[in-house]
Amino acid sequence: MASRPSAMEGGGAIQRRNNAVKRHLQQRQQEADFLDKKVIASTYFSIGAFLVLACLTVSLLILPLVLPPLPPPPSLLLWLPVCLLILLIVLAFMPTDVRSMASSYL
Repeated sequence: MASRPSAMEGGGAIQRRNNAVKRHLQQRQQEADFLDKKVIASTYFSIGAFLVLACLTVSLLILPLVLPPLPPPPSLLLWLPVCLLILLIVLAFMPTDVRSMASSYL
């Protein structure tokens, strides 16, 4: 007499099938997410913007090799980035009065 599968074996088969279906659905979702991200990344820059960025990169790499060396800038101009940095540091650590900045919706 052929043995029939018990209820536990039948339940195990159903559970395995459900797990396989879940894995398949998760894999399909991951593929769809990847394709969505790929589409978003490809539409982030237009062809024209990409070409402009590529030409700018090439010019920044090639022009310093082709152009003659420039004379140094005036010494007064060299203090500009230092002064800007000092100004930004002062502004970053300056205390503010929050009550004077409050809007009507707070």
